[in-house]
Amino acid sequence: MKRVVIAVTIFLLMGCKTNKVLTDTATNIPSFDYEGHRGCRGLMPENTIPAYLKGLQLGITTLEMDAVITKDKQVIMSHEPFFNHEITTKPDGSFIDEKDETNFNIYRMSYVQTQQFDVGLKPHPRFPKQQKLAVQKPLLSNVIDSVENFVSQNHLNKPYYNIETKCKPETDNIYHPEPAAFVELLMTIINDKKIADRVIIQSFDIRSLQYLHQHYPQIKTAYLFEPPDNRNLAERLKALGFIPTIYSPDYSTVNALLVKQCKELGMKLIPWTVDDIATMQQLKTMGVDGLISDYPNLYKNLKN
Repeated sequence: MKRVVIAVTIFLLMGCKTNKVLTDTATNIPSFDYEGHRGCRGLMPENTIPAYLKGLQLGITTLEMDAVITKDKQVIMSHEPFFNHEITTKPDGSFIDEKDETNFNIYRMSYVQTQQFDVGLKPHPRFPKQQKLAVQKPLLSNVIDSVENFVSQNHLNKPYYNIETKCKPETDNIYHPEPAAFVELLMTIINDKKIADRVIIQSFDIRSLQYLHQHYPQIKTAYLFEPPDNRNLAERLKALGFIPTIYSPDYSTVNALLVKQCKELGMKLIPWTVDDIATMQQLKTMGVDGLISDYPNLYKNLKN
C-alpha cells in the first residue's frame, strides 16, 4: 500500500490522472546501463573521440557526453561552453588562467577557431591516471561516425548516446542558443545519422526536456538533478510536467525511497558520477538501473 501511495501522491502533485500520456518512452534501454562519463574521463581526455572509443573497449553500454554550440552553429563536445582552465592549452602553448576561462566563449568562436585549442595534453589535477595526448573538441557528427565505424569494425554492440544540453536561462544567447534552437541543432544531426532510437537527451535545464517532450516525444530524456535543491521528487516532476525516461541525480542523493518511487513511476534511475567500486556495488544492490562513472574499467568488478 505504501508504494501505491508514493506513486499516487506524485501524480496528484503533478496534476495527472494517469501516467500514460505523460511518461516518456522507456523502451530499448539496457537492463542495467553502464555509462562512461564524458567517455572515460578518469582514463582519457574528456569528451574526445579517444575517450569514447576507450569506453567502448571497456564494455560500456552508453556513452555519456556534453554538447555545446559554436558561433557558426556547429555542435561540438564540451562540458563547459568555454575552454576550461583544467584541460586547455592555448594555440601559443600556454595555459588558460582560471580567472579568464569564461572569456574563451565557444559560442563566440567558429568551429575552426575551437580546433586551435588542445584539450588533452595538460595534466589533469584531479585525474592523474588520465592518458595525455594531443586532441581537440570534436564535432558531434564526427563522434557518431567514429563510434559507429569502431563498433562495426570490432563487432561490438551499438551503444546508446546520452547527450547533455549545456544551457541555463541566465546564459541564453550569451554562451548558447535558447533551448529550442539548441535542441533542433542536435536533432538535425541525430536524425541525419539515424541513431534516434539510441539517443537520450539529458539536462539540468528542464526547458530542453520540455521542448523535446513536445516536439520529439520519441526521444528518451533524462532529468539531471544536483543538490542543493529542497524540492522533493514530486515537486521536481511537477515543474517538469511529465515523467522522463530517466531520473539522473547526484549519487549521494540516492536512497531506498527514491529507488522505490522511480520504480513505481516506471522511470529509470541512473545516478552520477560514481568512481569507486564499493559505492557502485552499494547502489546496484539497492536497485538503481545504471551507473555513470569516470572509471568504467571498474564495472567488470561488480557483482550481479
